[in-house]
Amino acid sequence: MLTLARQADAVVHAGDVGKPEILEALRAATPGEVYAIRGNVDRTAPLQALPETLLLEWGGLWIYLLHDLNDLDLSPQVARIRVVISGHTHQQKLEERDGVLYLNPGAVGPRRFRLPVACAWLHISEQRVRAEPVTLEV
Repeated sequence: MLTLARQADAVVHAGDVGKPEILEALRAATPGEVYAIRGNVDRTAPLQALPETLLLEWGGLWIYLLHDLNDLDLSPQVARIRVVISGHTHQQKLEERDGVLYLNPGAVGPRRFRLPVACAWLHISEQRVRAEPVTLEV
């Protein structure tokens, strides 16, 4: 995972960080920013201080980050959000609906629930976005 982080302009973590050392390692490895939100397992300091959601602007596009997609309490179309990134299920999923890209990149780290260890690249250029799911061999 850290090898991929070194190649990224930024890292987005959709919650369930688990240990502060994980964010520290990502920040050390990533040349750009590391954005993280709180997941349901992030209940102790300092992880409990992470925000529940983030709204980011990259390349002229709005990206909304929340842990559980079921908690989405806004209309991405009305808010002009182009990408919604979530975690929680740890199941990699990519879907476009009504002009909004919904991405669950999966989970890296210890394998959970017999799911593959996975993440995704998000490519943004000229106000276009493309997600590229990645399954990691462990």
